[in-house]
Amino acid sequence: MSQTTAGKTRLKTSAMIASIADEGQATIPAPFGVALSKLAAERPDIVGMTADLSKYTDLHIFAQAFPERFFQMGMAEQLLMGAAGGMAKEGFTPFVTTYAAFATRRAYDFIHQVIAEEHLNVKVCAALPGLTTGYGPSHQATEDLAIMRGIPGLTIVDPCDALDTDQAVRAIADHNGPVYMRLLRGKVPLVLDKYDYTFELGKAKLLEEGNEVLIISSGIMTMRALETAQKLREDNVSVAVLHVPTIKPLDEETILAQAAKPGRLVITAENHTCVGGLSEAVAALLMRKGVRCDFDVVALPDEFLLAGALPTLHDRYGISTHAMVEKIKQRLK
Repeated sequence: MSQTTAGKTRLKTSAMIASIADEGQATIPAPFGVALSKLAAERPDIVGMTADLSKYTDLHIFAQAFPERFFQMGMAEQLLMGAAGGMAKEGFTPFVTTYAAFATRRAYDFIHQVIAEEHLNVKVCAALPGLTTGYGPSHQATEDLAIMRGIPGLTIVDPCDALDTDQAVRAIADHNGPVYMRLLRGKVPLVLDKYDYTFELGKAKLLEEGNEVLIISSGIMTMRALETAQKLREDNVSVAVLHVPTIKPLDEETILAQAAKPGRLVITAENHTCVGGLSEAVAALLMRKGVRCDFDVVALPDEFLLAGALPTLHDRYGISTHAMVEKIKQRLK
């Protein structure tokens, strides 16, 4: 094992459920599990289902509160999705949790055929989306949005922080139809409380105004975008941040209105491969509507990623705040 440089903090190699919060950042523990439990107290139709991962998706909080409405299906993701479809047909609203890699790659056909084709009221909440674990390609769901965007009628949500997650739980429960939500679990950062923010399904929200750069972001990359805007402001660069928590259906009206403002560099930022996610959805929208702008992408590369500590990987693959700041500075030159 290599020796740590004297005086330098050693980065921990990734835990499966490594926190995405920076040191000293405000966090809220288990916002998904807490929000679902509160909602379930009001709605007896809500049930929780998982594939041996309740502890690692925060569904254990629901299981403790409502053991008679919790179903542990074992390591059988396809069975999990099929059973959730059956529960929905009986009038229940299943919230289903597993890791995003397993939901999208292992159980795709069951979500497609059993749940989505019949437009069943199942909410798939998938942890470890994108590059939020350092365990390598087997657990890094860097292509989950690309996989799921192709399913007709499926709503897709990518929350930024604890507040977004908390409010999205109620919103997707009220929505009639299947939902795929990227799940932030554990100690989740809290950043949107400073922006008078309210989650609305299908709506993008402008968090920062700016004249030189527009960052269109989703998920944890909105947190990075806000940090980037602050750092660039110190260099007298004015940056707008548009948070897009609903990937499908896309809030086309708001995105077009912001991207059409002249003279700005437009950057999309996502914790996902550059193929088939938010960036390509926005680019296709702008092309279809004839909006021309200086456009670039902050996203993960189209490759299998390495294992390691998350801060190191985020820097290496260009989705850290530092990497985004440097990319924007180079583009502005």
